[in-house]
Amino acid sequence: MATPVTPPRVRFAPSPTGYLHVGGARTALFNWLYARQTGGTFLLRIEDTDKARSTDESERAIFEGLEWLGLNWDEKVVHQALGLPRHQRDANFLLETGAAYRCFCTAAELDALRQEAAARKDSFKYDRRCDLLPRAEIAHRVQSGMPFVVRFRVPEGETEWDDAVHGRIAFPNKDIEDFVILRSDRTPIYNLAVVSDDIDMRITLVMRGDDHISNTPKQILLYRALGTEPPHFAHVPMIHGMDGKKLSKRHGATAVADYQKEGILPSAMVNFLALMGWSPGGDRELMTLEEMIALFSLEGLQKKAAIFDTRKLEWMNGQHLSRISAMELEPRLTPALLEEGIATAEMLESRREWYLELIDLLKVRARTVLDMVRQAAPFFAGEITYDSDAVEKQWKDRAATAELLHAVQESLAAAAAWTPESLEQALRDLATTRGVAAGKIFQPLRVALTGLTVSPGIFEVLIAMGPELTNQRLRDAYEFLKASAV
Repeated sequence: MATPVTPPRVRFAPSPTGYLHVGGARTALFNWLYARQTGGTFLLRIEDTDKARSTDESERAIFEGLEWLGLNWDEKVVHQALGLPRHQRDANFLLETGAAYRCFCTAAELDALRQEAAARKDSFKYDRRCDLLPRAEIAHRVQSGMPFVVRFRVPEGETEWDDAVHGRIAFPNKDIEDFVILRSDRTPIYNLAVVSDDIDMRITLVMRGDDHISNTPKQILLYRALGTEPPHFAHVPMIHGMDGKKLSKRHGATAVADYQKEGILPSAMVNFLALMGWSPGGDRELMTLEEMIALFSLEGLQKKAAIFDTRKLEWMNGQHLSRISAMELEPRLTPALLEEGIATAEMLESRREWYLELIDLLKVRARTVLDMVRQAAPFFAGEITYDSDAVEKQWKDRAATAELLHAVQESLAAAAAWTPESLEQALRDLATTRGVAAGKIFQPLRVALTGLTVSPGIFEVLIAMGPELTNQRLRDAYEFLKASAV
């Protein structure tokens, strides 16, 4: 494989016609990692030539998604639409040098040619009839204002390149028809605009999804016709869902913003996306951004399609949650608690030390920030909902459980101090007195305090709740059990 130019210039070039897809984010990440690893330049180009579908809202979503992931770009954002005069100049240059020609065929005429080819059971390929017109006739048609598109004249031979992922790829030029590069309204077709922009931006490596492989021979031909040596190419594998099909909305969330709202950390999202088509070597999975930069290489890119497993993403997010400090997590958890009405900003600020300790307590068992929100709710004043499965499993005998919780409340009130050691001694003494295993007390108590069967350790829960809220939770559970006892 040829070594890309150093320092490289790479780009991410999304269309602002929708949200930032995880596939696009992964492409941006690979380019960004390569630029940072090699001391190169990462550029952002907004391909907004489709005015009917491009929106400012989509453009903002792209910026916000990249910023959330921590993928900063190095130069001013390029808007493809502003390059129109240059695109037209390049098309004119290709006309003047004989690399392209005007095609006056109407849509109806082309459709008729396609139908004729279908009747012969042949694949349609433009027959260059307009390229065979006499110069005088072409000049007359142009002079009279007859509409035309500009087609690129594909030369004979073969177009090949050494792909950083797939190795040598070659296309026979006879299989490529004379493709349109400029529409009749003088706007460029994708392939011309991309090549013109990449030349202008001095791009040295084009790293993108392998669904673009079929465009590459056309673009290589255009580079050379415009007198420029093509950049290097790296076509990364597509991302598939668990069913092996191309990732789409039917597989669930595909927008980066959706995962942000679902409580995924940017560090976990970046870590997860990096492993979608790239291997750092060994069995390494959990990495910081700095580690990914140090390890990233084109040689680590894989050919096979990557599988987007949301369960794996949530597991990875849980690992990242447990590794970062409460101070780092606080700005992500607080807005969610406020939005759910669980706490107020004043309350969290007045009990800041306790709040940070609570975050450290909850993050260990959480998979997402939203998990932490659900687990945090019982530690704040307000009613809680008892999980039906938890009630069915741990509170089968409502009357007996109500009596047990009343005894627990008395034991806790009689504890020497509100410390883990004293509370544990009080509850274990109660278990001994009643002749039951301690778990027969801990589990019903856990449901009373949190509404759930899974929580941090019961004594950690008691300490975090404090005596006042603990008593309120026990009173509420007692009333619920008495009211529902058969």
